[in-house]
Amino acid sequence: MKSWWTSEKRPVIERAEKDDLPKLAKLQAECFRQNWGTAELAAIFEQKGVFFLAARTSGVTGKIDLGFVVIRSIAGEAEVLTIAVSPKHQKKGIGRQLMEAAIFQLYCDRTEALFLEVDEANSFALKLYKNLGFKQVGERKAYYAASEGSGTALVMRCDLV
Repeated sequence: MKSWWTSEKRPVIERAEKDDLPKLAKLQAECFRQNWGTAELAAIFEQKGVFFLAARTSGVTGKIDLGFVVIRSIAGEAEVLTIAVSPKHQKKGIGRQLMEAAIFQLYCDRTEALFLEVDEANSFALKLYKNLGFKQVGERKAYYAASEGSGTALVMRCDLV
């Protein structure tokens, strides 16, 4: 029997800190064949205009990282460098929450547009991005070596202003 105190809680979206990077690198490795380790994430973390948002919930052992998104913003435009949601927690709206929080932050910063690349074979991600207002503006053939499809990356844009 489920009740309000045992039901799954909505994750909190918050800025990730440098100390979080090893856990986020582990999460990235769970999601992608070509993953970024802690050193790569640390190098990105130090770049100007970059922010990391993490989706977390609390458990018996402390905070549990469910997913994260990395955004780089410069000169009025931004791009999603990566977004990862733990395979155990996918299809629960966490990716959407992360993207909405990132878009809100960029909107507050008066960023004009957000870009991303997505594997054309990733139908769930494509549906999410289209529902958030992204439109395809280009493609890159053979971009994803580990794709289940042709490896074509669709370049998508969401206008924020």
